[in-house]
Amino acid sequence: MTNMTNRSNEEEALILDTIDRFLERDVRPHAHELESEDCYPEDIVSKMCELGLFGATISQEYGGLGLSASTYAQIVERVSAVWMSVSGIFNSHLIMAAAVERFGTEEQKRMYLPRFAAGEIRGGVALTEPDCGTDLQAIRTRAQRDGNDYVINGTKSWISNSVEGGILAVLVKTDLTAEPRHRGMSLLLVERDPGFQVARRLKKLGYKGIDTGELIFEDCRVPADRLIGGAEGRGLQQILGGLELGRINVAARGVGIARACLEESIAYAQVRKTFGKAIGEHQAIQIKLADMATRVEAARLLTESAAEAYDTGERCDMEAGMAKLFASEAAISNSMDAMRIHGAYGYSKEFNIERYYRDAPLLAIGEGTNELQRIIIAKQLIERHRV
Repeated sequence: MTNMTNRSNEEEALILDTIDRFLERDVRPHAHELESEDCYPEDIVSKMCELGLFGATISQEYGGLGLSASTYAQIVERVSAVWMSVSGIFNSHLIMAAAVERFGTEEQKRMYLPRFAAGEIRGGVALTEPDCGTDLQAIRTRAQRDGNDYVINGTKSWISNSVEGGILAVLVKTDLTAEPRHRGMSLLLVERDPGFQVARRLKKLGYKGIDTGELIFEDCRVPADRLIGGAEGRGLQQILGGLELGRINVAARGVGIARACLEESIAYAQVRKTFGKAIGEHQAIQIKLADMATRVEAARLLTESAAEAYDTGERCDMEAGMAKLFASEAAISNSMDAMRIHGAYGYSKEFNIERYYRDAPLLAIGEGTNELQRIIIAKQLIERHRV
């Protein structure tokens, strides 16, 4: 057992070292310009394909790296500390892959997972609609069976990887009369051509570089064998399992941004001087740095705990919710403190701080708002401690 643990630790260290070198060589030198111009990082994506990041959590049986959620979270933290948008490109893709691997038919797994793992075909999940965000059971996109096909009509909005990607796992209504509503929901794999149309690429405050689109499905025909799992009415449960991994990803992103804010603030506090000494010697700045460091460590521990729970295969929506809630709020708080420490330079486009400040708020919204996370946590606390 000890030898196996040591080998696993060595493999993890090697993977993380490879990621660090990739980030320093291929991402950091270009992140500022690409983010500023809101350009899709094609060269970076190609390098991620070579590294196997699009198969990070896909089993080795299907050509993936088969990494644990714990190792995956560490990768996401490192990536996000350099440029958070990059982590979103493979996160949405891996949520889709997790739905196929956990719930797909054997034929679906053999057909798609090797291509997903290689980055040959990349995509994400299409859940949100213009009038439906957190309440997924309120979706209106309809998929009607017609012979050997489903015909999809509806609109999806705020969908990552929908412009540059080639496939999406789309949450649809296959039975409008089902009660409870989730029994009428299904998950379909829809390839871009000749499937959905991208109505527009959405402009965002932050999280730039990654494509986010609004999609229109108009009499879109999809073969019936693209229904994940082969049975209707299971879509919501299938996607919620993937969202646990997504929330761990968001938590790890929060740790990455919070850490980047801390590290840049520590460095700046030692070179910027006021009243004859470095600002890091002023108590007001020291208090901010102490709070920032504490948030980073607490967020990382919660994220590690959630990842370990996910790796056991048991339900971990409470742990993932706690990690996502705290780490995202830590990122927001640290970005604000970093801006105050940097003063006018923190407000300048020449420094990274304003990017962290724009990116961080998304983490409190994406993969379920923090308000929803609090409700999930509370319900699970009651469920697990019934008297």
